[in-house]
Amino acid sequence: MNEKYIDALKALAEPNRLRLFWLLIQVNQRITVAEAMDVTGETQYNASRNLKMLYKAGLLTQEKRGKWVYYTLARQLEPHMEELIKSVRSLPREGFTDIMSRCKKRLSMRVNGECTIGPNSEEWLNKIS
Repeated sequence: MNEKYIDALKALAEPNRLRLFWLLIQVNQRITVAEAMDVTGETQYNASRNLKMLYKAGLLTQEKRGKWVYYTLARQLEPHMEELIKSVRSLPREGFTDIMSRCKKRLSMRVNGECTIGPNSEEWLNKIS
């Protein structure tokens, strides 16, 4: 059996990682730990750990740009991995409306497509209040 597939299933078995992965599939954009923290409300440790576990499972790629590490969907070549992503993509949106709204707000704060502010900034807190 394919170990990478088993690792992906294990990573997605945790609800916060599943929610974060679903979000990345839907917005189809890269995201930083700071942005993930603001969107999910998780601590830096948890947001970073969840993104790293999805990365280690082969579901995400990472790219360091300046002080930020951006995570984005990994291109999948194997049919069973493509099907796994299609399955997550097809989850009902009802359970994700709040996180999707927060993500759109957070990503709208980028400058030229780049994250420029850290987590829990005053600018972010004003945007969501």
